[in-house]
Amino acid sequence: MSATGLSHAFEALKRDLLADEGPRISTMRNYRFAILPYGPEAEFDLRKRVRQLSDDLKLRGWNVLEISMQRLFLQRLKGVESLDKLIATEKRQFERDPERALNRVKDQVGKLISGEEGLAADVVRIIEQFADTQPHDTEKTLIWIKRVGALYPFYRSSTLLKHLDGKTRQIPVVLLYPGVQRDKTALSFMDEFEPDRDYRPRIYSSEAF
Repeated sequence: MSATGLSHAFEALKRDLLADEGPRISTMRNYRFAILPYGPEAEFDLRKRVRQLSDDLKLRGWNVLEISMQRLFLQRLKGVESLDKLIATEKRQFERDPERALNRVKDQVGKLISGEEGLAADVVRIIEQFADTQPHDTEKTLIWIKRVGALYPFYRSSTLLKHLDGKTRQIPVVLLYPGVQRDKTALSFMDEFEPDRDYRPRIYSSEAF
């Protein structure tokens, strides 16, 4: 997505968030998710635009929460007692068989962060704490899920959304997706994975398909 395309995507998102009848980022009121894809090379431009939109919303009385998947991922890794051993083994195996070494790490890390009790559970916990301690009007609250690229190549964002379904207290959630949109419903994570069509949320993109 070009800088112009990213600008258009944010303009459309802002317009829908501030709709007179309330946020309309989804056609399903009980599934208030949206995805905003961007090229991985545009990470810093994206962060600037997220900050600008967040500041604008806050000036209008909105409450905005940012959830960093990178931070949650690192917290999970720090809790692994055998992490040093895993790293050392990967280094030894990499010299003999790089692909096998990577697959072993992906398998071990995947067990730590995947599934309903993985990173998805951490995100749900943060959202629930936010909703419980600061009972806001959900019509003027936004949650960004960011730094998803840190999960590559261990995790797919479609898995995260699957486990968040029905657990976000009706608060609008926007997933910032580093990747490429291949058609109306297909997204390629980091422009490396095969396009995934397992997405229900609206996708904000400037691309015409």
